[in-house]
Amino acid sequence: QVQLIESGGGLVQTGGSLRLSCAASGRTFSSYAMGWFRQAPGKEREFVAAINRSGGSTYYGDSLKGRFTISRDNAKNTVYLQMNSLKPEDTAVYYCAADKTRSASAGVHPLSYDYWGQGTQVTVSS
Repeated sequence: QVQLIESGGGLVQTGGSLRLSCAASGRTFSSYAMGWFRQAPGKEREFVAAINRSGGSTYYGDSLKGRFTISRDNAKNTVYLQMNSLKPEDTAVYYCAADKTRSASAGVHPLSYDYWGQGTQVTVSS
């Protein structure tokens, strides 16, 4: 089992940047594909980005590639989400998640993931 703790959320103006971090407990972080999802009030949880175990393959939600970048540091048991050119519609709670099944790829659906963090709020003001 793995515990995930997100950090780095906050309030930022339109056009600004934030970097989210997700620290994982345990010594098997490199055994998990990792993903970021977000959920705005009244909306379903939305896929943001995912990265496979080695970090060699990344996946992004529609329209997010080019503004968001997912990366991981297996030595630090951490996955990151760099968010640039933020827009008010990016406002949401952002969650990281771990998938213990996939190896070479990473899932884009919440049901693919086994463990979730508590979330971190990102608010983009206009």
